[in-house]
Amino acid sequence: MRFPMCPDFRDTLEKYSPENFPYRRGPGMGVVVVPTQGPQGSPMKDRLNLPSVLVLNCCGISRAGDQAEISAFCAHVMELDLSHNKLQDWHEISKIVSNIPNLEFLNLSSNPLAGMTLEPRCAETFSRVRRLVLNNTQVSWDTVLLLTREIPELEELFLCLNEYSSVSASSVACPTLRLLHITDNSLQDWAEVRKFGSMFPSLDTLVMANNNLASIQDNKDILQRLFPNLRSINLHNSGLNQWEDIEKLNFFPKLEEVRLQGIPLLQTYTNAERRSLMIAQLPSISMLNGSSVTDSEREDAERFFIRYYLDYPEEELPFRYHSLVTKYGKLEPLAEIDLRPRCRAQVEVHCEEKVEQLNIRLDQTVAELKKQLTTVVQLSTNSMRLYYIDKGSAFGPEEMKYNTRALHSYSIQDGDEILVVPKTK
Repeated sequence: MRFPMCPDFRDTLEKYSPENFPYRRGPGMGVVVVPTQGPQGSPMKDRLNLPSVLVLNCCGISRAGDQAEISAFCAHVMELDLSHNKLQDWHEISKIVSNIPNLEFLNLSSNPLAGMTLEPRCAETFSRVRRLVLNNTQVSWDTVLLLTREIPELEELFLCLNEYSSVSASSVACPTLRLLHITDNSLQDWAEVRKFGSMFPSLDTLVMANNNLASIQDNKDILQRLFPNLRSINLHNSGLNQWEDIEKLNFFPKLEEVRLQGIPLLQTYTNAERRSLMIAQLPSISMLNGSSVTDSEREDAERFFIRYYLDYPEEELPFRYHSLVTKYGKLEPLAEIDLRPRCRAQVEVHCEEKVEQLNIRLDQTVAELKKQLTTVVQLSTNSMRLYYIDKGSAFGPEEMKYNTRALHSYSIQDGDEILVVPKTK
C-alpha cells in the first residue's frame, strides 16, 4: 500500500505517463513517447523518453519505488533535481541514482539527511555524477569525504547551509574538483580553509560568503603551494578586518576575480574609496565584486591610493604604497575645486553720485534685483536701467535688459559693479 502523503520516486514519474500526453511531441520538444513492442495492455506499451533535465522538487518523495520502471523512464536523464523532498535514507537515494545511467548533475538540497550514514557500496552508485548539490541537508563531513573519494570525476560541489564549523582533511585528494560552494556555514578559522587546498588541488573557484572568516593566516609560500590554480574567491560578509589579509590575496598565483563586500575592514570607507583602495591593493585582479577592472580605472585607483596615504607616518604605510610610489612617483595632493554654483556676491551699486555695498542673491532674476534696489536708489522698478560691470573684463558695461534673466548667468563675482541709471522722461 502506498501512502499519498509520501510518494516514491516512481510514483512521481506518473505525471510523465503516456496517458498524460495525448498529443505526442517529436524530437526536440522535451518529453517524447517511444512506441515499444509488448503484450497488448502492457503498461510499458508506450515508453517515455524523458527530457535530459528532470525536476521533481517539492514532491514529497521519500523512497525510490520500482527500480525497473525508474530505469525505463530515466534512461536519457542527465540532470536530476530532487530538492525539497523527504529523502532521508542514502540507500533509497542510491536506488534512484543507480538506475539513471547518464546522470551527471544531482541536486539533493533540503532533504533531511542529518545523521544518515552512507555505506561505501551505496556511495559507489554516485560515481558518474560530476556536479553534486547538498545544500541545507546537514549531511556529515565524513559523508562528504566518502562521496569525493567515490566520485572520480566530480567537478562541482555545493555544501551551503550545513552548519560546518570545522572540516577534516582527506587522505585521498579529489583532483577533478574545480568549484567548491560552501557559503552560509560557520567556518571562522583559516586552518579549516587550508584543508581545502590539499583536498582539492585543482580548485578554480572557492565561494565562502557568509562564513565570518576572521583572517588569512598563511604566508606566501604556503598559499602558493596549497592553491596553485585558484582563479576566483568570494569572501562576502566574512570577518576580515586588516589590510594585511587583503594583501595576502596577491599570493594566490592565478587569482583574477575577488568578491569582498560587507567585511568589517571596509565599513568606514565610502563606496568609491572601497573600490579604489581594493583595486590598488590587488594588482593582478581583473574582476572586483562582479565588475571588470579597466586599465584606466586601475591607474586612477593606484594614484588615489598614493594620495590617500600621503600624510600617514612611515610605520603605518602599507607595503603596496612603496611599490606604487616607485611606479608613479610621490604625487602632490589634488587641488580642491568647488564646482558648486555661487549663491551670493558682494557688489558695488552705483547710482549717480551714490555708492552702496550690497550682498545680492544670484539665483534671482533681473526684475527681482530691481525690486531689491528700489529702497537703495529711491527709484521705482520702471524708472531704472541696470548695467553690469565686470571689474576683471576689458569690455564696457552690459545692460541687464531682460527682466526674466537669472543673475548667475552674468557670472557675477565679488567686487563687480551694478550701475543704476535713471530713465529720462
